[in-house]
Formats: sequence, C-alpha cells, structure tokens
Amino acid sequence: MQVSVECQKRPENINPRALRRQGLIPAVLYGHNGTESISLVVGEKAALTLLKKASVNNTLVDVNVPEMPWTGKALIQEVQSHPWKRNLYHLSFFSVSAHGKLDIVVPIKAIGEAIGTKQGGLIEQFVNEVNVSCIADNIPEVIEFDVSEIGVGQSLLVGDLKMPEGVTLKDDPHTTVFAIVAAKR
Repeated sequence: MQVSVECQKRPENINPRALRRQGLIPAVLYGHNGTESISLVVGEKAALTLLKKASVNNTLVDVNVPEMPWTGKALIQEVQSHPWKRNLYHLSFFSVSAHGKLDIVVPIKAIGEAIGTKQGGLIEQFVNEVNVSCIADNIPEVIEFDVSEIGVGQSLLVGDLKMPEGVTLKDDPHTTVFAIVAAKR
C-alpha cells in the first residue's frame, strides 16, 4: 500500500500547543541524515488520514518536505495522543533506506477454520505478532497462518509460519502461536 504525507519544517520558537490550536500536529523525522533530526508539522486532517491508512512501525510512508532537498520513505515510529480525549499530539517518523534491513514487528492473522473447532474444540492464540527482519520495500502488513489442518490437542509454532520471500523470522521457532484445546463441558 502506497501512503504519503506532506509536511513542513516546524517554525522555531513556537509552542507545540499553539501549533495544535492552528490545526497542525508537531512531528519529527529521525535518521534521514545520520543522527540529525528535523522538526516538522503535519496538518491535523492529513495526519488523521495517514493514521487510518498506516500502521505504526509497519507501513512505509512517503514523507515529502518541500522546504528540504530530502524526500524519502519513513516508518511511523511513534504516535502520541491525549490519554482520554484521543487528540493527536505528536508523530515521530524514522527514515529508512530502501535497501537497508529493518527489524520490525508484524501481526499474525489466522486464516481458515480449524478441524479441531469443528470437533468441539476452541482455538487459542498465544502470540499476536512476530519480530522479523526485512528490507524496507518488503515489509509485510500481516503474516497469515493457515490453521485449517490442526485438530484438538494440536498446536502451531512460530517456526511453522511461512515467511514471505526476503523476510527472516527473529523469534524463537518453538513458541506456540495457536493451539486447539478441548472445550470444558
């Protein structure tokens, strides 16, 4: 999925609260030039639209900053929001190289209906996400796990996951992801 956001350099000496009152969300871009970081602002509507389309630490975002010669891809590293009002406070982007390896967390999704559930068992999911390493252009949004062949008393392990090409698993392969347990009667 191609996602992009337009940003501007943040004016110096302006309070972030004042920016938010103007409909701008403070942001920062890390890693685009060594250890240097750049303070940015994003329009609130653009930021909310971005967050509907992109996942934190999982979706590449084209970050465009007209005032800078740099234009590139970044991951949304952090989203800060008000604890109960849910107002967006701050975004952090981490610039990535298209060919550099990244260590990221990817969610796991069960597909199919397990044989064990048809036999009266219950499916339990013990792990919701896995740590993987891949290049930036090859980040999977989700890793699907076919559970249709497991019966009551059987389980699937992290090592049983089928990784997409170019994606390397970093977690312990002996960790249980799904298990079918007998229902209590």
